Amino acid sequence: MTNTMESEPCVSLPAQSAGDLMTPNPVSIRDNATVADALALLAKKVIHAAPVIDETGRAVGVLSATDLLIHEHERSGYLGTGVDIDATTPPRVRDLMTPAVFALTPDATAKRVVEDMLALNVHQLFVVDRTGVLVGVITATDVLRRLAA
Repeated sequence: MTNTMESEPCVSLPAQSAGDLMTPNPVSIRDNATVADALALLAKKVIHAAPVIDETGRAVGVLSATDLLIHEHERSGYLGTGVDIDATTPPRVRDLMTPAVFALTPDATAKRVVEDMLALNVHQLFVVDRTGVLVGVITATDVLRRLAA
């Protein structure tokens, strides 16, 4: 028995560049913000992750809801890690964030955006200017919206 499935027509992404796909001026959090501030921001904005920026606006990492859940879980002692938590110094975002920055510039092609997301197995990419300052973010949902248009 042979498979007679018809192949899907090739779908073209109407956007030409990362700049076309990105959400400009994304919600971000400073690397020196407290974990309490980060929790409040993600909850208020109803987002699962935020880019982390330094004092110059350069992207230095990403903080996800999972990072915060792990921290809260460890802080509460549920894991039995025996880690001593210094209650006098509130933990900072830089202590919990993932320090990986998957980024491209606004002039990167839409094809490159999709290829990078697939190759890196990520749901979002940062868009930075030539100096590394965060100017936008592209999520997998942004790409899907353009495909559906």
